[in-house]
Amino acid sequence: MRTPVIAGNWKMHNTVDESLKLVRELKPLVAGVGGVEIVVAPVFTALDAVSAEINDSNIALSSQNVFWEEKGAYTGEIAPGMLKDVGCTYAIIGHSERRQYFNETDETVNKRVKAALKAGLTPIMCVGETLEEREGGKTIEVVSRQVKGGLAGLGSAEIDKMIIAYEPVWAIGTGKTATPEQAEEVHADIRRLVGQIAGAGTAAGIRILYGGSVKPDNVDVLMSQSDIDGALVGGAALQADSFARIVKFETK
Repeated sequence: MRTPVIAGNWKMHNTVDESLKLVRELKPLVAGVGGVEIVVAPVFTALDAVSAEINDSNIALSSQNVFWEEKGAYTGEIAPGMLKDVGCTYAIIGHSERRQYFNETDETVNKRVKAALKAGLTPIMCVGETLEEREGGKTIEVVSRQVKGGLAGLGSAEIDKMIIAYEPVWAIGTGKTATPEQAEEVHADIRRLVGQIAGAGTAAGIRILYGGSVKPDNVDVLMSQSDIDGALVGGAALQADSFARIVKFETK
């Protein structure tokens, strides 16, 4: 049985005080929830404060990115060990906004994934197609390329420790959501591809999250799909009550 993961990506929102306010509101709302991994990903400047605030809770901490070197002359970057130092246990890698605005490639995603794994962080590796690619019938082609590129050079034991997030770019922040059937189709293909790369056991165990305008009113039907193991939540994670409702999803 794969343990679901509900991760809130706060993106470039919230000061330290605002981040603390949000997580303080969230903690009592999800305190009794079991059987699901709950993760929040604040901005870098709030990681330390949020880490201290959730230390005694069932909420885990993620970064929104990570660099592939342990230290050096890389102005503006954050090393894996620095993230571990402030309490991160997860790292979001290869988000479509990083690919779109900051020239992330499958190769750099792969380097970040390897560095995160080496440091003991759980990578949440993002993949997904644009609207143009979907309308051109290239969804599986694009997602397969991203998965293969991101997992290049990794063995089954390493892939076992990862999470993959399918985020159709056209559904991020647009209010549009892939239908449950559309999402399930891609998730199933990702799982089959992981099986080809790392074996059936790894494919059966890896968690594949859906991201792209996940909200309280659509999470239940999404989570009812057999290959959807959780959600990477954007805007709805910025309100404690809406994120808590997503964490408390009910499968049909």
